[in-house]
Amino acid sequence: MTVPPGLDELFSLLQIKRHRESGEFDVIVVDCAPTGETLRLLSFPDVARWWLEKVFPWEKRILSAARPLAKTFLDLQLPSSDVYAEVQRLVLNLIAMNEILRDREHSSIRLVMNPEKMVVREAQRTFTYLNLYGYLTDAVIVNRIFPEDVASGYFGSWREVQQEQIELVEQAFAPVPLLKAPFFDQEVIGAEMLDRLGEAVFAEHDPAAMLYSDLSQELELRDGVATLRLKVPFADKGKIELKKVGLELVVRVAEHKRNIILPPALAPFRPQGAKFDDGALTVTFERPQPADEELDSPDDRRDAAAALP
Repeated sequence: MTVPPGLDELFSLLQIKRHRESGEFDVIVVDCAPTGETLRLLSFPDVARWWLEKVFPWEKRILSAARPLAKTFLDLQLPSSDVYAEVQRLVLNLIAMNEILRDREHSSIRLVMNPEKMVVREAQRTFTYLNLYGYLTDAVIVNRIFPEDVASGYFGSWREVQQEQIELVEQAFAPVPLLKAPFFDQEVIGAEMLDRLGEAVFAEHDPAAMLYSDLSQELELRDGVATLRLKVPFADKGKIELKKVGLELVVRVAEHKRNIILPPALAPFRPQGAKFDDGALTVTFERPQPADEELDSPDDRRDAAAALP
């Protein structure tokens, strides 16, 4: 009769597994909810796996022992074994669905953003989180770009700002392919306008093809140590510089730089070391010990750098 918040989206996401197993479709496209909700949804299977491995076995043992007592002394009906079996089946389905979404040969995520400063920064943060969870982003799409026709008119200044943000997107998400969608002269509704949009965005690509097949950055947190691996092929090790300012990791290679938005959980972490090997830069972050935190000034914690050995 009632559905707890978030479960309706969760059950809808499970339909992906059913549609995939049916074999009726060549491609399945899911229009996701806003960023925060989608990330919570995509991270839920990991949480479910932890409960399945760590908590469920103990819960079942405790309830098995407590069920007769509760019925005798409290007249309380505790969940039966069938209930736990159904919950366990749901969790296993979530884990299976998670494996489908993390299959880099068949599944990917495409980020869509308007060329606006706050939107681009949010997309950067989302990109980092998706890499954190192991989901492949095979393309980013910049939407509603003003055409050259408006360069000399009222929207000329807006177009200049958009071009600046597009350059930032190209730098921040490289080498992930960048696709562009113009700001059309009418609303995108109906088959004809969707065809126009598809031709503009995928002019040189097959929409159903995997446009990129590797994680350009991977972030792992284990035993209090965070490791960020960033691909920077053809870079000269002597020209790589790193600096962490707040939640941004600034990576400079020669005259080019890239700002990577880190998850808020890494705010107290500081870069402890970095190495460049086989075209990839690996940065290690550690959380300072309480004694170290007392000795550090706020500026030291907010602004720290790591040197390449």
